[in-house]
Amino acid sequence: MSTTVEESALSATTDQQCCSLADSPMGVAQAERFAGILKALADPTRLRLLSHVAAQGCQDVCACDLTEELDITQPTVSHHMKKLVEAGLVIREQRGKWAHYSVIPEAFSQLRELIDLS
Repeated sequence: MSTTVEESALSATTDQQCCSLADSPMGVAQAERFAGILKALADPTRLRLLSHVAAQGCQDVCACDLTEELDITQPTVSHHMKKLVEAGLVIREQRGKWAHYSVIPEAFSQLRELIDLS
């Protein structure tokens, strides 16, 4: 049974759309970096914290605002924000008694590229 040129072209197009999610396979270093980011994002509390910080755009957010806004304790905020800092998603700046956090735009660009499966 032979296939037509149109069927072959459709098959090739479908294969590219369904299977080719990236230009090339990830290297070890890139896979480790993204695994760290995804691991940090796999916690609902961290997602909420990151969402709150990211919603402020380029402005930083005081940890004191995160405790009130999300109704979680300061030690909980510190623990989870430390994981987000270690993952390279946010920057922490100490100002007196309180830590202030802001997003790292480059990390969000890389994350967008990772999850963009189109």
